Amino acid sequence: MAEPSTRTIERALALLEIVCASDGVTLTDAARQAGLAPSTALRLLRTLEHTGFVARSAAGQFRAGVRVVQLGARVLGDDALVATSREPMRDLARATGESVYLSVEGPGDEVVYIAIVEGTHSVRHASWVGRSLPARGSAAGQALHDEVRAPGYVVVERGVEPDVTAIAAPVRAGTSVVAALSLVVPSYRLDADQVREHGRRLVAACEDLSALLGGVARTHP
Repeated sequence: MAEPSTRTIERALALLEIVCASDGVTLTDAARQAGLAPSTALRLLRTLEHTGFVARSAAGQFRAGVRVVQLGARVLGDDALVATSREPMRDLARATGESVYLSVEGPGDEVVYIAIVEGTHSVRHASWVGRSLPARGSAAGQALHDEVRAPGYVVVERGVEPDVTAIAAPVRAGTSVVAALSLVVPSYRLDADQVREHGRRLVAACEDLSALLGGVARTHP
């Protein structure tokens, strides 16, 4: 006889909580923590994986999937996220003189730009709010997918528009990436030293914002 649907939901939610509380958990450990037989845990985790709430690494560990991150951002609410981000964005725009964008993951493999603080230069970028763009090939997309290596930011030149360079870094709530901040700069205004300096300031702003959202604040200059 199939188990009652409410019991199935309770078990699935317990497993999801265990997965979300870790950076990656094995089937054996997840089943043990949930008090389930491995076969039952595997069946439920496969369902969660199929629906995008859980993802499995190449090593076979389970971690939070993209649907959890998307729902987390929605629970925060775009308005709340924008309000919380506004001051770090303003500080970054003042420090760099460049336009700062806040973006979140949209449906499919897209990036949605939900807020901007415009830069102070007479020539500045100010046109992407409300737009959905493919994540692939964009700096914000790589940041949202947590595909950023040291020194903590990614730089993409001419990724979306010609003659524009984007520098992006992830924003976290807990251990999950919920948004990205991007500096969008006319390419002629950048050299290698400026990219490094802008990147350093961007990472610091993202760390400050992550701390406000419940992430771990890192020490930065």
